[in-house]
Amino acid sequence: MTRSVCDPPALLPGHLGARAAVPSHGCEGVTEGASWEHSRGRVRTSPTSSSWICWTAHSRGADTDEAPPGDILVFNRAAQRSVLAGCPETVVPLGRTHTYPVDSPVGCALAVGRVTRHRIDADTLHWWAAGSPERARSIETHGMHSMMLAPLRARGVTLGLAILARHRAVDPFDQDDVNLVEELAARAALCVDNSRRYTRERAIALALRRSLLPRRAPRQAAVEVASRYLPAHARAGIGGDWFDVIPLSGARVALVVGDVVGHGIRASATMGRLRTAVRTLADVDLAPDELLTQLDDFVLRMDREDSVDDGTDPAAEEVGEVGATCLYAVYDPVSSRCSMARAGHPPPLLATPDGKVGLLDVPAGPPLGLGGLPFEVAEFDLPESSVLALCTDGLIEAGGRDPDAGYALLRDALAVPSRPLEETCKTVVRSLLTDPRTDDAALLLARTRTLGPDRVATWDLPADPAVVARARELACAQLFAWNLDADVAFTTELVVSELVTNAIRYGGPPVRLRLIHDTSLICEVSDAGSAAPHLRRARVFDEGGRGLMIVAQLTERWGSRHTGTGKTIWAEQLLPAT
Repeated sequence: MTRSVCDPPALLPGHLGARAAVPSHGCEGVTEGASWEHSRGRVRTSPTSSSWICWTAHSRGADTDEAPPGDILVFNRAAQRSVLAGCPETVVPLGRTHTYPVDSPVGCALAVGRVTRHRIDADTLHWWAAGSPERARSIETHGMHSMMLAPLRARGVTLGLAILARHRAVDPFDQDDVNLVEELAARAALCVDNSRRYTRERAIALALRRSLLPRRAPRQAAVEVASRYLPAHARAGIGGDWFDVIPLSGARVALVVGDVVGHGIRASATMGRLRTAVRTLADVDLAPDELLTQLDDFVLRMDREDSVDDGTDPAAEEVGEVGATCLYAVYDPVSSRCSMARAGHPPPLLATPDGKVGLLDVPAGPPLGLGGLPFEVAEFDLPESSVLALCTDGLIEAGGRDPDAGYALLRDALAVPSRPLEETCKTVVRSLLTDPRTDDAALLLARTRTLGPDRVATWDLPADPAVVARARELACAQLFAWNLDADVAFTTELVVSELVTNAIRYGGPPVRLRLIHDTSLICEVSDAGSAAPHLRRARVFDEGGRGLMIVAQLTERWGSRHTGTGKTIWAEQLLPAT
């Protein structure tokens, strides 16, 4: 059986002066590389000695140090160094594999797990040259007479093996050399293991983050969107920037951008929890300020739960710990109005079709996690084809840039609002982001669309049960004008009949019916009542209670939202593809 090798890159500790490859299995690794000798407690490159460092990976797992008879150890040459120019002693190029028998000195050193010394003479040369005549010729040509094998172990796991050979010095390696190499091997193994663990954590955090961010924009007609998420470089770690596009009732859409404090898996997990919370609250159709208030309470609860999980006293925690920032905007394509609120987040920019670009004056609410402070809503009329830019501070303040300078660069990048949004995203990234990035950056661009009078029909109805038949007639006539088929008209008749009847019976005047022809057909009935309807299962002999059940079965989704004058019940039907 042959043991396999893997090779994701990492750096060997600086005091070894070489590059290494750490195996992707996370089991064991191999390195090759440099020459040292010690003098008066210091390490220096010596003209009278050379060394060769290799790492080997066992496909069985990191906890397997003993191999059965007949196994072959496969090495990956990752780094090497010699006192001779060009490292002529080596017979294996960097990145290539080579093998040793498991019962060779190399295999025995891996099995015992400690530094061993070996003399090379005519009787022992065959062990070092096993399977490689070129290796034997190199040993004889350069007069190698003494070797040390140093397994690299950290936290109970064998990560690799260092092989040091001496050929220009007459004396063989002694116990002082062994002590020095043991110290170097222990430190090198710890550094490599830390690097491996960090690489794995970063990969997990990045995979978690990418799985939580939207992969594609949802199907909706309110806005055209384009986005970018760029993580910080490896040393800074994965941050907590995120964005989302959430379709709402009435053809509206919510645009969200947020930033979680911190880096790593915890920040990514917190970001996922916040994104889920925002989606849940948006589904209830809360106003932006109310949603941020609820989200603020949610962050406070998370802080308390994390304090308990960490074993700390929640009462001892500093009150007002900042957890995240967020900007939440809702755009209505029917009225072309956008309402938004922000919690400690940078304000958005708006580029209008006439080429003007400016910051929107959205009141700066407190960051999420402070608690007890209000948020304010700002409303804006957005011309059709305007571009709304929402971003995080990692974009505006990249490279330690002053926020004003960052906004000036962003204004220049948005100066051509008619340009395709994907091209605008590329321009923004080129203009504002520098390498290496010390913080995550998220950008969300949205070009507004409007639904004209030809796509929306509204009727004010008297609070009279007799008007239900008239409502059905009006709805059917409008669907005919929109060239929708008979199946859609039949379903819409039933929905209109049930929703209008409920509004008259359980709500109050004024009653309004509205149909919206978007990517789907939306039916809305508004009244002055404040009690939200609830879906329930009617018993066999019940005279009522089946209306909403019928609506739920016939439509794709339905719901209710509170308004300034009462509530609106809505139902959405998918339209057949044309």
